[in-house]
Amino acid sequence: MKYETVIGLEIHAQLLTESKMFCSCSTRFGAKPNTNICPVCTGQPGVLPVVNKKAIELAIKSALALNCRIEHRSVFARKNYFYPDLPKNFQISQFELPLATKGYLDLKLNGGKKRIGITRVHLEEDAGKLVHKGAARIMGATESLVDYNRTGTPLMEIVSEPDLRSPQEAKLFMEALQHLLQFIGVCDAKMEEGSLRCDANISIRPAGQIKFGVKTEVKNMNSFKAVEKALLAEEKRHREVLTEGGTILQETRFFDDITDTTTGMRSKEYSHDYRYFPEPDLVPVMPGQNWIEGIKKGIGELPEHKSERFKKDLELSAADAEFLISSPALALFFEECLKLYPKAKILANWIMGDLTAYLNANNLTIEKVDLSPAALTDMLKEIDKGTISGKIAKTILTEMLKTGKTVKDIIKEQGLTQISDEGALLKIAEEVIKNNPKQVEEYKAGKHTLIMFLVGQVMKLSKGRAQPEAVQKLLREKLI
Repeated sequence: MKYETVIGLEIHAQLLTESKMFCSCSTRFGAKPNTNICPVCTGQPGVLPVVNKKAIELAIKSALALNCRIEHRSVFARKNYFYPDLPKNFQISQFELPLATKGYLDLKLNGGKKRIGITRVHLEEDAGKLVHKGAARIMGATESLVDYNRTGTPLMEIVSEPDLRSPQEAKLFMEALQHLLQFIGVCDAKMEEGSLRCDANISIRPAGQIKFGVKTEVKNMNSFKAVEKALLAEEKRHREVLTEGGTILQETRFFDDITDTTTGMRSKEYSHDYRYFPEPDLVPVMPGQNWIEGIKKGIGELPEHKSERFKKDLELSAADAEFLISSPALALFFEECLKLYPKAKILANWIMGDLTAYLNANNLTIEKVDLSPAALTDMLKEIDKGTISGKIAKTILTEMLKTGKTVKDIIKEQGLTQISDEGALLKIAEEVIKNNPKQVEEYKAGKHTLIMFLVGQVMKLSKGRAQPEAVQKLLREKLI
């Protein structure tokens, strides 16, 4: 039987605030265990939570970017469950009345677009972190330690509609969402650090059937690749069980990235299992229209719109535009360069070529190198003036990236000024003609493509300082 896969995602994004959701403790990653805690986030008797306004603003910003409707009234609730990393024995979240609903995110797919619905966006606090000794997970561990530093960190949960039809689409959705959240500055979205996490609900149904099949929830996916692999494994398991006449149980399953398989953890909980009720210590969130409009103005240009502008106004290719918006920092760097040097294609070529090659080779990003837009554009202006050649510029750019020195200082220190004096070039050209009699004779016999070989020899002797156009002109004149 032919089956159709149905996938919906629940994504948790840690918001970029300096303090936690309901207290003033730091959210800094990597601190010594149990140092960023206080009576509020550890649930001591008699304490009262206070909502982090910045977290609400970032969540509204995200919801607007995801084309959601901001609800005029949302309510925090207590989600009751018992686990060692939850010191209060309940999590403050939103349930029946979330912050935002009914949005969408468009995926670029097969040369077109596919719209994936967003069911809701809501706020909640994170739990702590368990560290298991003797095993990678709690099953098989000899002991477990708990770090409460993460407890109370502001989380935004984004729930998609079950519109995804393959593990590959799920991966694409996660990548697109990560890019958007990073671009608008609400989350650093580092899956390896846990600031972006994903649980996936997957089911299959006979092709053409409207009713959904029984779903399972898959956890422990800490990379985009793991999301795809976990869902491929679970999709395969569903098909095998149903093909053999078995029944899928609604449960939560754990993905093992070593064996690429999923294993059952527990039966899937229902909302009534958590005994939700409104948080009595917090008032409803009721954002006014002026506040929402102010946040909307602060979103700026979304990546998709920026890409279209680069293609239309700057006449860049789709590939160039997509590359330049691949990170917010890179897009900003390009646009700052453009203000100083309005030649978009030349800029794009240098950024995507030699600059990116250096960054990749040294495992760096544009914000981690000492290269300002002014420094890069000053170098390009020197090429335009004829002071240096493009070949010399490649060497200079590497030196600028390594040392932070200016292009003029490097030219002066290393004597890299381009040779354009006809007398100096003539002397080098005559030496090349003398040392390459065979190629000279072949050129004179009609093999004119050899001119580029001779130009290359001049460039070699001049250590890249000769002006190629002047060299070629001079050689043609000498070889008549």
